[in-house]
Amino acid sequence: MNKTELIDHIATSADISKAAAARALDALIDGVTTTLAKNDSVTLVGFGTFMVSERAARTGRNPRTKEEITIDAAKVPKFKAGKALKDAVN
Repeated sequence: MNKTELIDHIATSADISKAAAARALDALIDGVTTTLAKNDSVTLVGFGTFMVSERAARTGRNPRTKEEITIDAAKVPKFKAGKALKDAVN
């Protein structure tokens, strides 16, 4: 499912216009992004938790030249599925 299909699904399920569904989805994405940028987490009970994880610096290898390179530390977004979502999938 892509973003357009998700907007259609939200509009149909919530009985709202596609424009309103698009605004709601954009607001959700913006809220999650802003919160993660502040290094906080977003928990949606039953669905899951969006969080920021620290990835340590490490040594890698350039596959083309086989030369060792240093990969910088980074913050990466992660998602941990909640129990209800796991149960729905299984």
